[in-house]
Amino acid sequence: MESLVEPSVRPVWEKGAPSLAIVVPCYNEEAVIVETAAALLAALDQLEAAGRASVASKIYFVDDGSMDATWPLLERLAAEHTRIVAVALSCNRGHQNALYAGLSQTSEDMVVSIDADLQDGPENIAPMIDAFLDGHEIVFGVREKRETDTWFKRMSAEGYYRLMRGLGVDLVFNHADFRLMSRRAVDTLLEYPETNLFLRGMVRELGFRSTSVSYARRRRLAGESKYPLRRMLSLGWRGVTAYSIAPLRAITLLGLIAGGIALALIAWVLAVKLFSGNAVPGWASIMLPVLFIGSVQLLCLGVIGEYLGKIYQEVKRRPRFHLREIVGKGTPENHRVRPLADRVGEGQSSD
Repeated sequence: MESLVEPSVRPVWEKGAPSLAIVVPCYNEEAVIVETAAALLAALDQLEAAGRASVASKIYFVDDGSMDATWPLLERLAAEHTRIVAVALSCNRGHQNALYAGLSQTSEDMVVSIDADLQDGPENIAPMIDAFLDGHEIVFGVREKRETDTWFKRMSAEGYYRLMRGLGVDLVFNHADFRLMSRRAVDTLLEYPETNLFLRGMVRELGFRSTSVSYARRRRLAGESKYPLRRMLSLGWRGVTAYSIAPLRAITLLGLIAGGIALALIAWVLAVKLFSGNAVPGWASIMLPVLFIGSVQLLCLGVIGEYLGKIYQEVKRRPRFHLREIVGKGTPENHRVRPLADRVGEGQSSD
């Protein structure tokens, strides 16, 4: 892996490691939350001892309107450990909104998002930080092995990624929401104004230098998955409708195909009517308008869908681009778009 950070600059991290925020959305996780907190605190200790994260690092638990004892447990953990921050949403808003809320509360140099069941093991945070220190602003956690998943879960999940790719949606295969993002990447993500969140697609769209870390998925610590088939389908449909107008274009294509078939059938109906003499009286007068109007309707729906798709993309008001670096323009000190190397160099002696 090629390093973007000059060797003479990198020791600055070793003297003053970047701060880390770990964001953990929680919904009805009373069975695992204490064990999860202990595992993440231990992981934070190891990262700090190894010089990968500073002592200012924190863990943000976001309670997504749980109906069990998750929130009281989080309140107790936050009171016992100064490195734990507990955030409660007013009601259940869904995993993506809870994760977004957690990201919005952080101010650290690096932010890792991870699920409370710890199937995506915290031991993978260390190689993510190494990739960050090598100049990557986004590090995707990729599930290389899913042996702990059921056959149905594995096949449906992998089929979903292939379907999204077929619809033109740019996703990292087998990556969910376990990732590391730089401060700049998080701030840029928070500028997206849309309410129908599909974070794994939005993060991919940021376009900053990225890489991935592969790992084998573990079993849940306890409890049941919070992503049953119903929620998986809901998230999949959200991803399709948020990042692809392929279904609308499929209507246009279907209309064109139906129109071509209708023209051929119309020619056949006229041939039967005019030259064979075997047509049943009234048959041609029924078939011709049905074939013609049906194909025209499909084609018109497709054209309307094209315009609707354009309007849908416009109302999202997504940024047209993100700047990665500006050189030689007298960038203000507090400019939000700063190259990673600039922040790496902060704190260096002037001589």
